[in-house]
Amino acid sequence: MPHSPDLMRDLVATTATDLGPDAPTLCPPWTVRDLLAHLVARESRPDTLPGIGLPVPPLQRHTDKVQEQIAARPFAELVDQVRSGPPAWWPTRIPALDRAVNVAELAVHHEDLVRAQPGWEPTPLPDPVPSQLWGTVRTAGRMLYRSAPCGVVAVAPSHGRAALHRPGQGQGSVVITGTPLELLLHAFGRDQVARVEVTGEEEDVAALAAHRRGA
Repeated sequence: MPHSPDLMRDLVATTATDLGPDAPTLCPPWTVRDLLAHLVARESRPDTLPGIGLPVPPLQRHTDKVQEQIAARPFAELVDQVRSGPPAWWPTRIPALDRAVNVAELAVHHEDLVRAQPGWEPTPLPDPVPSQLWGTVRTAGRMLYRSAPCGVVAVAPSHGRAALHRPGQGQGSVVITGTPLELLLHAFGRDQVARVEVTGEEEDVAALAAHRRGA
């Protein structure tokens, strides 16, 4: 079976090449070049990881500085680094850890490239990526919706159904239906581009739409 993170790295690299370095992304003010620099930093510069994961200004400033330095490299070099993956000493060279950490990250950021462009269409993902994304929805979704103002149930036809957040007293639940990729995008706060169906009482649907989350 193909190694799914490598399939996604190749897809990100190919799409970035097609779009070019200055195309917009769903992570403004980042361009395609900036997003690739972020991916390179998180897989080669351990000193940047605290600034990616923690809202601490000095750490974030250091991460931003390193990413700016990486972004200044030739674009083709950035593309090649993303495609080839991390150096041999990086922990995610272990295949199981690579799948756990990177498949969803790469899938979301690939759509950050694609869905910032006019006339975009959802990306058909190669097997076994959709099943692995569904696994991420079922696990990470519980964290991402942990402060949701209503119950949240995810449904991916042909994959399954998962309760991601139990409703509090007096709250109802909404059901979010879509492919694993679309559900993942919704869970990661890309509501405006996630092609999902959200059903439930009107006030619960509106409350979830106002719920801020992201990663």
